[in-house]
Amino acid sequence: MQSHPVDYASYSYWLETSGDDLTPRPRLEGSTTVDVAIMGAGFTGLWTAYYLLRRDPSLRVAILEREIAGFGASGRNGGWCYPGFPVSPEVLRERYGAETARAISRAMIETFREIERAIGEEGIDAQWAQGGTLRLARGEHERGSVEGAYRTLEALGLGDHYQFLDAAQVADRIRVTKAVAGIYNPLGASIHPGRLVRGLARAVERRGATIYEQTPVLDYETGPAPRFLTPYGYVRAKTLVLAGEAYAQELPKLARTLVPMYSLIVLTEPLAESDWDQIGWRQRELVSSSRFSVDYLNRTADGRILFGGRGAPYRMHSVITEELDRHVPTHAMLRRMAVEWFPMLADVRFTHAWGGPLGMPRDWMPTTSFDAATGVARAGAYTGQGVATTNLFGRILTDLITGEVTPLTQLPTVNHQSPRWEPEPLRWLGIRYAQEGMARLDRRGERTGKGPTGRTFVERLGRH
Repeated sequence: MQSHPVDYASYSYWLETSGDDLTPRPRLEGSTTVDVAIMGAGFTGLWTAYYLLRRDPSLRVAILEREIAGFGASGRNGGWCYPGFPVSPEVLRERYGAETARAISRAMIETFREIERAIGEEGIDAQWAQGGTLRLARGEHERGSVEGAYRTLEALGLGDHYQFLDAAQVADRIRVTKAVAGIYNPLGASIHPGRLVRGLARAVERRGATIYEQTPVLDYETGPAPRFLTPYGYVRAKTLVLAGEAYAQELPKLARTLVPMYSLIVLTEPLAESDWDQIGWRQRELVSSSRFSVDYLNRTADGRILFGGRGAPYRMHSVITEELDRHVPTHAMLRRMAVEWFPMLADVRFTHAWGGPLGMPRDWMPTTSFDAATGVARAGAYTGQGVATTNLFGRILTDLITGEVTPLTQLPTVNHQSPRWEPEPLRWLGIRYAQEGMARLDRRGERTGKGPTGRTFVERLGRH
């Protein structure tokens, strides 16, 4: 097989402006043996390698990447680094109890601070700007969701980290149409994820890891001599780490463990100072509303507005295709929504549009696992909340692989097993039903001003 020339800069604004040479590193040539072999050079794989090598610099670590470091979700996300976990504190409390919900929330707060420490130590210019996180209620139909979330945080003793805002207080931070309330958390940073993931790749190389790019993993074998199989040879290791996120489910052994759901983004040109005078948003808070269909906004370091959300339809058999990275109807919807939020953008040019798949488990719960008998470790299933969670999971995997018992290894994500997704066509029918149902709920709330009841099947299905 020959390496294929790919314009990696075209996959996202973040990769285009990473300041890095995106020429692929050499691929694997022949077979080799190491201590730890990792599939995937995204945040999960790189953070795992980073903490393993910090703990034991003598380890031989190899990372196998199908394309280049940061090609997947790590290089295409919304640039949100914040202490949010894929499952809400309310649902965590229901499933595991209040103390565990608090423990996970505290672990994510520590993770946020650890990422800032690590990028400082490694000299990674990730354009870190800590402006906090702002979740809005845009319309009265979203107020109940925001108020309920704040009540849960207070009940868990986490209210000190958050501030409930009325409409005027929201407007003091950012002027958005229809905003009636919000929750503000000072822990949240706008980052350049392309610079972070590419800088992290160089950091693990400095610590002794080898990254083989354009080297796809075709399969893996477990037992007394675990190994990854590639077109160019195998990599044998004491421990194999599966860190491929949405792409991992393409391996036959991992079929139906995740489904790939697409998150798409549009980006404006740099805005004029007169536009920012109207909008505010001087602290570069990470901003979202409370829609079922999800939206997320970022103000970039060079003065652009990033607007992201869901919408691209699930494809039968969990197919991942580059066509969905540029799903035209979803990108058009996101541009319309951006102008709806900020009417002064009506004549502003949108310069970039991209997207990519994220990994969604059947029960929304992400997993970190290690089986010493098979030599296989796995982390992932972030449902789009992975920028910070990947760091936490890299540290958990390091503890599990090295046999350390720590507070992190007591968290319920450890050795959690999500149910497998249904076979097709049931999977397609269920997911499309949920996607369309959530969009209908958003439209109904906007039309009637009435909030969700919490009793519909779609709401129960999507609750996390």
